[in-house]
Amino acid sequence: MGAFQLELRCPQKVDGIALDPEPDWSFEALLSEIDELERKINSSSKVSVPFTKERPRDISDSKSNGRTSASPFVMRVFEDEMDNIDSEDEETHDQSSVAAKRFNFDDLYLSDSDDSGDDSSLEAQPCLMEKGESGESSLFELSREHQFRVKEEIRNKISALETDLKTESQKSISAIFRVERYREERCEMERKLDTQYQRNIAEALNNHLTAVQRDLEVRSQIEERKIRNDAAYEDAKRKERALQEEKLRQERAKAEAEAKRAEEAKRAEDTKRAALEAQRRAAKEAAEREASEASRRAVSGSAQEGTYRPQINALNAQSSGKPPAAGKILKAAESALNLEQGRLQKLKQFDDENQALRLRSKEDFRKYERQISKLVQQITGTKDSVRQKAGELVNIFNDARCPQSISVAAFAKKVVSNCKTPRNAAFACGHVIVLVTSKVPTAMDLVLAELHRACIYTVPKHYSQSAFESKEAYYKAIGFQEDEGKIESVDNYLARLESYMKLYGALVQTEIYGFQNAHGLKEGWAWLARFLNALPANRYTAVALNAFLHMAGYSLFKKYKSQFRKMLNIISDNFLNALRERGDSNLNPVIAEIDAYLKDNKFLCEPEGRSLEGSLLSDVYVPESDYY
Repeated sequence: MGAFQLELRCPQKVDGIALDPEPDWSFEALLSEIDELERKINSSSKVSVPFTKERPRDISDSKSNGRTSASPFVMRVFEDEMDNIDSEDEETHDQSSVAAKRFNFDDLYLSDSDDSGDDSSLEAQPCLMEKGESGESSLFELSREHQFRVKEEIRNKISALETDLKTESQKSISAIFRVERYREERCEMERKLDTQYQRNIAEALNNHLTAVQRDLEVRSQIEERKIRNDAAYEDAKRKERALQEEKLRQERAKAEAEAKRAEEAKRAEDTKRAALEAQRRAAKEAAEREASEASRRAVSGSAQEGTYRPQINALNAQSSGKPPAAGKILKAAESALNLEQGRLQKLKQFDDENQALRLRSKEDFRKYERQISKLVQQITGTKDSVRQKAGELVNIFNDARCPQSISVAAFAKKVVSNCKTPRNAAFACGHVIVLVTSKVPTAMDLVLAELHRACIYTVPKHYSQSAFESKEAYYKAIGFQEDEGKIESVDNYLARLESYMKLYGALVQTEIYGFQNAHGLKEGWAWLARFLNALPANRYTAVALNAFLHMAGYSLFKKYKSQFRKMLNIISDNFLNALRERGDSNLNPVIAEIDAYLKDNKFLCEPEGRSLEGSLLSDVYVPESDYY
């Protein structure tokens, strides 16, 4: 079986029939196209009958002598030869416009030489097929060539697709590589950010711990200082107590020695004592009468201008029985005593009227008094509490079911008796009193009368101890309370005195925008002047003055400026020096407080609790004008 190389050129037209190679033809389209060609060939043939192909046409072969000319043309192409042809076509496609094809025929003898030219190959074509079948052969060749072109184009497209696939694969690999590198960069950046964030957290935590440690150290130092101060104070108290005990021991020893001497002289003087007893009783009765008359004259305003100084006789155990000389028992300004007398008379009138109302009416007014007492006890140092309690109290005063005289008198009594509260509550009570009395003016005189009755230093006035027969009588006169036949201690009395004076100082300094304080700073200034002009310097007056300055000194300085400083100079030069000259160790604490108040200029600082808080959970203060 020989092989040959055949080069074919596809004509544009065959027997007037144009060829339109389309690589995308389907099998059905190809059959329809062949049928169309047969119809055209039959129409163009000289024979009238249509062209029909009953059997394959014979192609003569020069090598086969026993075959007739009518033997069919048979072309065999093996798959391995087709592969060789395809590979050779790919190699020679770029070198020539027409590809060389290799065919293998069983019954056709052709030259094996590869050097055969185009002319010899073209000359062999007439021997391959009969002349009558030239159109069909051409069509067959064109079909084969069309198939080869289609395959070539398919291979080219596949090659192009493979090239594009490789390009896209490389692009995908490159993109994946870039994505991986970006992911690694992001991971590295996140790791750095996490490291920086952890470092910042560590620094912040370190700073916080350092601040906490510093705060703990400061608090520890403060606590240690406080402990040392407390220890020093306790040590000083122990030393002072030891000195007092030693002094008492010496006094007791001296008293015992004197008692012994008195025991020896007692028998000798029994007769003389019996004779003088009657004279002492007479002198005592005369002194009491004169003291009562002096008190009545002082109350009615018959004393001289400035101070009232009635005279009484003092007893003298060593005298010969003559009546004692008169002494000063009441020290106060006449104007203050007149104001006190007027307020007490008004309070007495209210009490008498209320007593008559209770007797005439079957209504139990005690529930209103209990309600007023509850409201007064609930007053706190906040604006909401002050406004609410003041409004509820005014509503009770205006309640027609309860006479206003009863409710107002109950309010005055409860607000004074409830003054043993912290300092900020004293300021709050002052605000409530001003708000209530601006609606019910008569309530102010009753509140002041109750204060005068509870504490004589709110007048101000003072009784001299020398005018009284015993300490118990003197204590009762200045306001000491008695419980089960026993007079309360001096410390308890001073604590109550301080509470009353704080309430009075808070009241006089209270100023509320849009409301009139009937007993304001003007009355506070007058109280301070009367106090320094009339009252002596002792432990009771010192406590009263100290409490008043701490509560009202800031507001008095804001209003009177240099005049108030002059008052403070008088206190420093006269009052404190008079206290020091008494040589009483019990005066040392109050002297130290007043001295510190003056030297540290504490009147320049607003006292704690003076500005009411906006709410219980906030320390932000609201202006009085915006609140009320």
